[in-house]
Amino acid sequence: MRILPGVIAMATIVVASNILVQFLILDGLLTWGAFTYPLAFLVTDVMNRVYGTAAARKVVLSGLCVGIICSLIGSQIMLEFGPAVPIRVAIASASAFLIAQLLDITVFNRLRNGSWWKAPLGSTLISSTVDTVIFFSIAFAAFFNGFSTVAAEQIIWAQDSAPFLTTGPAVPLWVSLAVADWGVKLSIALLALVPFRLIVGRMQQGHV
Repeated sequence: MRILPGVIAMATIVVASNILVQFLILDGLLTWGAFTYPLAFLVTDVMNRVYGTAAARKVVLSGLCVGIICSLIGSQIMLEFGPAVPIRVAIASASAFLIAQLLDITVFNRLRNGSWWKAPLGSTLISSTVDTVIFFSIAFAAFFNGFSTVAAEQIIWAQDSAPFLTTGPAVPLWVSLAVADWGVKLSIALLALVPFRLIVGRMQQGHV
């Protein structure tokens, strides 16, 4: 199956991100998973460029399935303050991944006939932003507390006031987490242009 390398790469990134998200850095503003997760957009864009939108969607769906399995496993691992993956966070993760990745494919396809860098950069910048908004809003914003009292109690720590990015005015902690995560996504979107160019070139040569 020609998309198997993409499926394996996506699954590896999803599993690694689910594991590395448990390890905090920079006073808890980020996790190591923030640096691996954006690579999922790189995989989607490579598959889209080489094999087209249908193949890219299949790779995305495979990643979604792996992510759901990881969330189910995490929901059964009990830590001091509750499950490692609260159901609210699991829903946020799956929703953000699916919507953002499909959006990435759509935007990439709109830009694919321009300069080689426009499609991967434009699609990733837009979809990464949407991914961040959806995930952090559903997972941590007080607006969604009413859907489940238990779910709200499990993530209430993220709604406590804290200095914005540890130095600014007081805001809900999750806002700082979202902005820090978004910054990493945008940085990796730029850096990923180099491997995108190299990987696509190598794969296209193999199909000549």
